[in-house]
Amino acid sequence: MRIRLILVTIPTLLLGGCVAVRSIFYTPSDTGAPPYSFEDLEPPETDPYSRFKDWKRPEGPPKVGLQAGHWKNSELPDELERLRGNTGSSGGGKSEWEVNLAIAEVTKELLNTRGINVDILPATPPVDYWADVFVAIHADGSTDLSKSGFKAATPRRDLSGKASSLLEFIEQNYVEATKLKKDPNVTRNMRGYYAFAWWRYQHSVHPMTPSVILETGFLTNASDRRIIVSRPELSAQGIASGIINYLETEKLLPNDQN
Repeated sequence: MRIRLILVTIPTLLLGGCVAVRSIFYTPSDTGAPPYSFEDLEPPETDPYSRFKDWKRPEGPPKVGLQAGHWKNSELPDELERLRGNTGSSGGGKSEWEVNLAIAEVTKELLNTRGINVDILPATPPVDYWADVFVAIHADGSTDLSKSGFKAATPRRDLSGKASSLLEFIEQNYVEATKLKKDPNVTRNMRGYYAFAWWRYQHSVHPMTPSVILETGFLTNASDRRIIVSRPELSAQGIASGIINYLETEKLLPNDQN
């Protein structure tokens, strides 16, 4: 496997008005999540939160956004044009977006049976997109064909304060439904996923939306493909059950229908 190092220079303002330049070597991951820049990881150090202090959830039934990672990637807006060429992983004759979309569609069907409104979103999130739950569905890839398992992550900064709870429910249910092992190697790319960077992009998720990015399995692993490609309903069941459990705990969905 070839290891690539990317040199990033970051200007820093010092006392007295001088500017120093820091250089950082960054090793890209081979995860299915697209590579992002350092600015995607952290909001500005001013007070970006003031407009959300009195925020209240809009009235209405529960709403869920399921993003099929890399789907319609060529249609990304100019502010995200650097990601247009990133088509994700592939394996078994399938492109990643096809696998992600198939899982998202079955997940939507399952959630609809509980009266949950679901948007299936392409690579481009709507401007300032809000929902009770946002899950970015992806599939991993690696030059090491033995790598297997799923992993999930929350944004590095979670203003909703609820993403960790959502993550826990999805992980628990995903393991039960798919029997895939949990891969602990969550990457910087996942925590800094571009759709989470509301302080940088208009096309991003509203900061009060509990959000998770899920790498459903490795498309480059034959065993994982038997789940995420051949039986997408298993992945969908894990995702849907996790979301339903979360919405029940938030009292956005009655739990007497189980």
